This record gives sequence, structure tokens and C-alpha cells, in this order.
Amino acid sequence: MHDIDLDPPAPDEFVRALVPALLQASSIARSLEGQVANRPKRGEARAVKAALTSADTAAQEALLVPLFERFPNVQLEAEEDTPSVALFTNSSDSLVVIDPIDGTLRFYLEAGGPYAVMIGLAIAGEYVAGLVALPREQLCFHGVLGRGASSMTGTGPEKPIQKVEADGNRILVSHDLPSPAVARLRDCGYEVCPASGGAISVAPLIPGVRAGLRVARHNPEGISVRGRIGAMISREAGLAVRGVAGAFPTAIREPADALLVACDPVDLANLESALDAT
Repeated sequence: MHDIDLDPPAPDEFVRALVPALLQASSIARSLEGQVANRPKRGEARAVKAALTSADTAAQEALLVPLFERFPNVQLEAEEDTPSVALFTNSSDSLVVIDPIDGTLRFYLEAGGPYAVMIGLAIAGEYVAGLVALPREQLCFHGVLGRGASSMTGTGPEKPIQKVEADGNRILVSHDLPSPAVARLRDCGYEVCPASGGAISVAPLIPGVRAGLRVARHNPEGISVRGRIGAMISREAGLAVRGVAGAFPTAIREPADALLVACDPVDLANLESALDAT
């Protein structure tokens, strides 16, 4: 029997409670790769928004069932409409945001790059805890505001992230990054690799990846609420997290058209140059 917290979740307790669920959801998504078909959502005009698979719904329920057992009073903002969604309140100051498979169409179904499984806890409109898994890479990252970030590889032990050093020459970018920006990065000697927003937000934490650049200027939503979970983790890991003009907003609904993540000042400057080319 799980203890039930009736007060707003303590961020560190939230992370500890959800790590096993995140690993299970990640395992479900990975095990179903290549075995599920797209079942488009009704009412979505864009193919990227309409993409939905049985893996999305199964992974989301793997997160929601233990979430409700432990923290039934939180408000929920989930990507998919699965059975457990209706169990949650709509009047809490604590908001849990879930994306069971970030990048379903291009990066899960089409295997165009890393996809992600994400869950974040926001209080007063800012993330205070977040978890991001990259199933194909068997990586998991999580962070608590003001308490730092940690990583896990496979089912190995949790390790605090103390200092990130840039390695490799890969840059993770939005799938639709304009060609002049791609060319500018390639001219700097980088290998430019498309990835889901969740993977981009933690890019320098991935072995062999130096930085991440996500541009959403043609998306009315800008960088989504879900896509900002990893930004908090990256900040807690000591990375530079920037927007179009200076720091990336910590408020989850403040408009933002781009996300730049790096640990090396030279890489950050090159990302800014590429952003100028968009």
C-alpha cells in the first residue's frame, strides 16, 4: 500500500516516486518499437500533432497509475486521453505534465532520431522537478529545482551530474530547422542530427552530443510546456539554457520561440549564429 500525499508533492519525493514508473514507461515504448501503427488523433490538422500509437497510451498509463496512487490531488496535463486522466483534479496548484512519447511520428514511428518519455511537476507556474528518459539510448535524467540533477544508464545506479564536458561533434536540432541554420552548423564542423524536443532539451547530457537547438518560430505554441521539462534538468546540471534573447524563461507558459542548450561557450555562440540564420 502506497502512502498518499494530500499536500503538494515535495519535488524530491516526486522524483523518487516516479523514477520506477518512468523506467517502466520507457521500457514499454522501447519494446513496442516497430510493432505498432499510427492511429491518428481526430481533430488534429498537422500529422505531427495527430500521431498516436498504442505505445503512447500504454506508456502514459504506466506513468499515471502510480502517479495517482501516490499523488492523487495534482492537476494533470497529459498528452493523450487515456483512462486514468479523468481521475485527477482540475483545481490543484500543483501541475503534472506528461508526454509519454515525445516525437511519436518522426522519431518513434519513423526512427528519425532520439525520442523521449517525460514527466514534470510545476508549482506556481514553474517546474520544480522533472524526469526525461531516452528509451533507445537507455538513458534517464532527472532534476529538482535548487537540488541538482542526476542520470541513470539502463538499470544502473543513479549518479549525480557534477560537471558536464562537451564531447563528440553532434548537435541535436529540430527536424524542420531551416537549411541556412543547418549549413552554418555544418560549416562549424558539427554533425547535425534531428531529434525530438525532449532529447534536444538535455542534449549535452547525452554521450557524444555537444549541444541542442530547437526552433519553433512557425509553431503558434512556440516551445511547448512539455518541451520545457528537460530545460529545468539541464539548468540543474549546470548547462547554459538560452532563448532567442538571453535566458530561457522559467515560467512554463511564457512565450519562447527557441531553446539553446550547451555547456561550452563556443558551442553556445555557434548555436546563436545558427539561430540568426533562421
